[in-house]
Amino acid sequence: MTPRVFIVTAILTLTLAIATTSAFSPSLTRAKLPRRTASFLPRMSETEEATPLIAVEAPVEEPMDAATKLALEKQKKADELRAQEVFMKRSTGIHKCSNCDWEYDPAKGDSFLIGGMIKPGTAFEELPSNWRCPTCRASKDNFQEVVEEIPGFEVNQGYGFGTNSMTTGQKNTLIWGGLGFFFLLFLSGYALS
Repeated sequence: MTPRVFIVTAILTLTLAIATTSAFSPSLTRAKLPRRTASFLPRMSETEEATPLIAVEAPVEEPMDAATKLALEKQKKADELRAQEVFMKRSTGIHKCSNCDWEYDPAKGDSFLIGGMIKPGTAFEELPSNWRCPTCRASKDNFQEVVEEIPGFEVNQGYGFGTNSMTTGQKNTLIWGGLGFFFLLFLSGYALS
């Protein structure tokens, strides 16, 4: 037998052995099932006919160790804090058509389009009721306001140097812009020498 044939045979044998083992199948050990202490079955009187009975089991609480109780208390506290975290929504002033995704920006109006009569600076609420989307002719009711979410607790929005009321994009710009500025400042130190 040549060495190549021996190696190929060994690899095939190992592959077959691994594939046939039950490494990923459920183990044969018994799964722990909740204990049932009491089962209440209604009794039949002598005159009633036999009908199938449904067993009603009383819920049984299993004893918990101190670590499990502590973990459950921490989970409850975390859930309460998550419920308090409110994502504030701030209006951008832009309204988006739900049919064609065209956006009405009050700063632009629609006078830049052919046939547009709305001047820049006109708020969406001030548009006439018969105004329609310039691209798909949908009514004003089909527009939805575009809002920004500000993450964090609502009670904390007034604290800090104004950074708590910033959106995620504004915070990212501030952080990465600051890092870029200090990197350029660091590199400009080499130009001094």
